[in-house]
Amino acid sequence: MKTSELRTKDVAALEKEVADLLKAHFGLRMQKATQQLTNHSQLGNTRRDIARVKTIIAQKKKEAAK
Repeated sequence: MKTSELRTKDVAALEKEVADLLKAHFGLRMQKATQQLTNHSQLGNTRRDIARVKTIIAQKKKEAAK
């Protein structure tokens, strides 16, 4: 997921994106716990995506406050 794509979305859409990513991350963690996960790098990628989206949300909220 690219930051340029995320910056075009509004805050509500970004918050929905965070919720979807959190569900996906939970599913990956459960797959890891049951030893069904084959690509372990997906865990790190989803965690970074969550952080990226949350950062952009914070930036947008800060710009709106000005």
